[in-house]
Amino acid sequence: MSSVVRQRHFVQWSVSCFAVALFAVMLGCEAGKTEKKATPSDSTATKESPAPQAPAGEESKSAAKDAPSIEPVKDLPAPKDAAKEPAKEPAKKEAAKEPAKKDPAPKTSAVEAPVAAKVASQAAGDLNPTMEVTVKWLPKALPNADSEAKDQAGMKKYTEQIQSTDLKFDMVPIPGGTYKMGSPDGEKGRKPDEGPQVEIKLEPFWMGAHEVTWGEYELWGLGLDQQRRKAKDVDKNEWNQTADALAIPTKPYADMTFGMGREGYPAVCMTQFAAKMYCKWLSAKTGRYYRLPTEAEWEYAAKAGTTTAYSFGDDPKKLGDYAWFEGNSDEKYHKIGLKKPNPWGLYDMHGNVAEWCLDQYVADRYKQLGDKADGPVLPVTKTYPQVARGGAWTDEAALLRSAARRGSTKDWKAQDPQIPQSIWYFTDANFVGFRIVRPLRTPTAEEAVKYDVTEYEKQELLDYKKAQAGKQ
Repeated sequence: MSSVVRQRHFVQWSVSCFAVALFAVMLGCEAGKTEKKATPSDSTATKESPAPQAPAGEESKSAAKDAPSIEPVKDLPAPKDAAKEPAKEPAKKEAAKEPAKKDPAPKTSAVEAPVAAKVASQAAGDLNPTMEVTVKWLPKALPNADSEAKDQAGMKKYTEQIQSTDLKFDMVPIPGGTYKMGSPDGEKGRKPDEGPQVEIKLEPFWMGAHEVTWGEYELWGLGLDQQRRKAKDVDKNEWNQTADALAIPTKPYADMTFGMGREGYPAVCMTQFAAKMYCKWLSAKTGRYYRLPTEAEWEYAAKAGTTTAYSFGDDPKKLGDYAWFEGNSDEKYHKIGLKKPNPWGLYDMHGNVAEWCLDQYVADRYKQLGDKADGPVLPVTKTYPQVARGGAWTDEAALLRSAARRGSTKDWKAQDPQIPQSIWYFTDANFVGFRIVRPLRTPTAEEAVKYDVTEYEKQELLDYKKAQAGKQ
């Protein structure tokens, strides 16, 4: 504004000089010309001023341009403040250019960009992958052509390699369809909780050909994946960084294999909650949605289209060809895949170790379902009992039937010395493990709630963390 004032004074002086010699009519014309001629002189005069002078004819345009040019720079005052202190305006223009030179935007790769956004979101408390349903934060799927299918007809067996490791596992396609869940009244060894039979309808999914092994499980359960990547200086990417943000178990106080074997053997002694968390971790590592099977999905896959007590028929004398159980286990579990598979290519569905399902165990569940049900699941609302299926190396033949049910009990944690007792381990359940499934159709966030960590389990985790004084 000060340069404008100086110019106005100069114009007035020029008009006064010419007014003495010219007529009133010529005065108006000459005044306009004089105003234009005054521009060079005025510019010369303002060179001595600390602030550069814009041409008089451009003054209003310059002022209009200068104000909005400041707005994008968050550290500078609003245009109206600039109008109040015009002498500092040029300096503010320089300040507007400086941030681009001194603080350039960090360069991020196509992979790093989404990670940065997720980390920022987590820091703001907007996203906690442990507490959020998996599909809300699931990374893009790693390339694996055989794992892709648009419909059931396109599903095939595929091998998944866990990123940044040498470990692999096979997934077998399970066709969608309907079946009778439970056992008929006349089946030998049948118990009341296996009826009445219910017609169940299920969508297609993939299921692990084998039970999850110690090698796979301890990548997450003992934090070995993080430790090995750190030792090898493996760069973090979207998948690893998401996986690292998930909760992991406290260290076990004892060797949970109990000397029965580790490499190639099924992982055991984890709680249902721990098995769920492994599935979330695996989803983060692969970009594919993995979870525990529902009880209905598990029995459907175990029967594999059969209606007999076992997937191979009704004769328990043949069980030794397909399963490790009380009669042949030598009081220990065995390496996966040593026995014959069922008709759909699934190994150890009978025996070796019992397998976690997503459901709360309720003895009269089938009665509650009625005659028919579409993809039923009963999310857990309490610690006991929870469903485990398939029977184990400790069990008699009747408990290995496809329809046989069991629920967890407090006795599975009898020797746990911790106070409070662990939410991660069952010290006395060296006969319980799990296998995973992956639905052909990834559920929506709303649908996925019933397959994920429940509100009850979230509160259990928070309470346990508090009791552990932040060690978790």
